[in-house]
Order: sequence, then structure tokens, then C-alpha cells
Amino acid sequence: METYVVRPDKFQEKALKAFLKALEVPFEIKKEANLPAHVVSGIRKGQEDIEAGKSITLEEFKDKIAIRK
Repeated sequence: METYVVRPDKFQEKALKAFLKALEVPFEIKKEANLPAHVVSGIRKGQEDIEAGKSITLEEFKDKIAIRK
């Protein structure tokens, strides 16, 4: 048996359920778990840092960590 992971919007969800029921395909709906609070707060802090100009480009980062000979 195969498992398919799909993420339909509300309209697509209705159509998908009807389709699966019509074909008598067994299915289950699992709601995605929310991210832990510390992860969400870390993301928010990062977004605030970016808005405040506290960021560097990927190239600047690579230059900072590069081993210079």
C-alpha cells in the first residue's frame, strides 16, 4: 500500500474527499502539529532582526566563515 501526502486548500479538500469516497479509497485526515513555542519565537526574532537591518547576505556569511590561507 502506498501513502500519499497532499495539502489541499479548502475547495480542493472537499473535492478530494468526494473523489476518494466515490472510489471507496480509505483515507484519514491528520492535522499538522503546530510548531513548538520556542521555534515560533525564534522565527519571529529572526524576522524582527531582518526588518531592523540586522542581517547579512549569504556571500557575506560565506566570506566570514571561509578558511583563509
